[in-house]
Amino acid sequence: MSKLDILIIPDRHLRQVCEPVTKVDGEARRLLDDMLETMYAAPGIGLAAPQVGVMRRMLVIDVSREGEPKQPHCFINPKLVWASEQLATYQEGCLSIPDYYEDVERPARVRVEYLDRDGAEQEIVAEGLLATCLQHEIDHLDGVLFIDYISRLKRERVMKKFIKRSKNVA
Repeated sequence: MSKLDILIIPDRHLRQVCEPVTKVDGEARRLLDDMLETMYAAPGIGLAAPQVGVMRRMLVIDVSREGEPKQPHCFINPKLVWASEQLATYQEGCLSIPDYYEDVERPARVRVEYLDRDGAEQEIVAEGLLATCLQHEIDHLDGVLFIDYISRLKRERVMKKFIKRSKNVA
């Protein structure tokens, strides 16, 4: 396993729609393992493939709390097939938008169909933090960021800060 570089806004990859995974093989499983290692090292609770520059519909999540055993979940070609009308608000952050957090309202429960790391079809019904995290990471696969759910003024302020930062790093 190896740690990957996490892309930071305004990197163009973060706004692109990802392609489906056509074959779940050793290469796909290695990427999932590398993504998990990267997510844990960051530290974070979710990471989508475009955040490490891979434009495939893959993501990893682990919402276990500190001190609890790790419970990694790998999702290939995840598809949100149902969302509750009831909403929940969580303060979200993103490894691609470091040190910025904002309250985001999303459906409280979701059902997602996906392939697991062995290529088997799976379905999960999630609520709470896991539901929020799934929606956040699936958004990444469609080029959507959590800041797209906040006011235009706040979003523009965040983008301006990171654009300036990227010019100073380059």
